[in-house]
Amino acid sequence: MQKDRFARAEFATWLGIVCNLLLAVVKGIVGFFAGSKALIADAANSAADVAGSVAALIGIKVAQKPPDKDHPYGHGKAESIAAIVVSVLMLIVAVEVALSSFRTLYNGVSEAPASYALIVIGLTIIVKEALYRYKIRLGKEIASQALVAVAWDHRSDVLTSIAVLIGVGGAMLGAMWNQPWMLYLDPIAGIVVSGFIFRMGYLLASHSIHNTMDHVLHEEDAAELVRETERVSGVIAVDQLRAREHGHYVIIDLKISVSPKISVIEGHEIGKAVKQALMAKFSHVSDVFIHINPYDGRYPYKNNVDSDDYDFPDILH
Repeated sequence: MQKDRFARAEFATWLGIVCNLLLAVVKGIVGFFAGSKALIADAANSAADVAGSVAALIGIKVAQKPPDKDHPYGHGKAESIAAIVVSVLMLIVAVEVALSSFRTLYNGVSEAPASYALIVIGLTIIVKEALYRYKIRLGKEIASQALVAVAWDHRSDVLTSIAVLIGVGGAMLGAMWNQPWMLYLDPIAGIVVSGFIFRMGYLLASHSIHNTMDHVLHEEDAAELVRETERVSGVIAVDQLRAREHGHYVIIDLKISVSPKISVIEGHEIGKAVKQALMAKFSHVSDVFIHINPYDGRYPYKNNVDSDDYDFPDILH
């Protein structure tokens, strides 16, 4: 199961690296010869995507490592860290694209880009939208934060390429209609591109940092875990359940109440049954740490427990 997950994530990442590398080279060459600042900016964005995909690939590979002495909870957060790297690269590219476009506006624009630039922009939109749809579906299916981050980066690329299309097309129309002010639409599109990239990078960074800092599932998200625990025979009450997101999987810290009259071995067997039940039903649960408490009468009895079985000592009431 896990091997298949990582194999699919790795294939998707390599696919993104190859596509982005080809797009960066083509857009860079065409942008240079066509004289389009917006297309060159888009090429820089694709180059950053290559670096981001490499970071995501490293994160996915590290996340495959089993728990060890220094990382007893596994290496799942490597994917979240990779997602942060992708986000930071997007922010850096956004700033550089904006500065380059502003410099062009300041220095002035005398001619429109060549018409063949539109072909490359159209091809970019098609490829990037296809990559987004493929990776967002796969990323959610296998719960890979790094893959989802790269997928949203592809979607931001679609929006930026549309802005480039408008800018380049507008500048061409300006040359045809003898409207010099429309020539500035190309570098203005570069600025719009930088805004899209920066916003998406900021959102991805915020989300990834949030998940890296031992984020726990909200009460409504953990309710099903609680209900499944309560179904296990011998469990009187769930005293506390904390489900910590650790990359693509969840680690549960659980406290349950059992009869104070049973043996330590019996309590241990109930705990084992709870762990097996949770890990069997929920594929995203990687491990369960259980603390057994003696039931002290604070909670109502569950359906799987007969209250007549218990004769609690006075100290427990």
